Amino acid sequence: MKILQLIIKQNYFDEIIAGTKKQEFRECKPTTYRKYCEVDDEGYCVMENGAFVPKKYDAIQFYVGYNKNRAGALVEVTGAKIVVLTDENDEIITYEYAGKEFLASEIVYDLGKVLELN
Repeated sequence: MKILQLIIKQNYFDEIIAGTKKQEFRECKPTTYRKYCEVDDEGYCVMENGAFVPKKYDAIQFYVGYNKNRAGALVEVTGAKIVVLTDENDEIITYEYAGKEFLASEIVYDLGKVLELN
């Protein structure tokens, strides 16, 4: 089982456990996109049918904060997609980081059942 580990705030954790939060959103930053996106040999996100390909995870291990004795839950991932962000004129948002141009994007994970709770 391939598991992604994420830190989350208590209120969002509680919503996931209660079943009211069905999706988790994370910004694909230049420093984190490799965690969320399939990349090619040159380090670029892979595209298929005009969309970025999300890295496949079976579950997300959520942790509340950074303390040693923190709440955690393993939650099934039922789907994922990467969304390229646009402005009010429907233009793709780009920005520069370390001399390279990046598209503003976020990954959306569809959450299933809670597999473990601790």
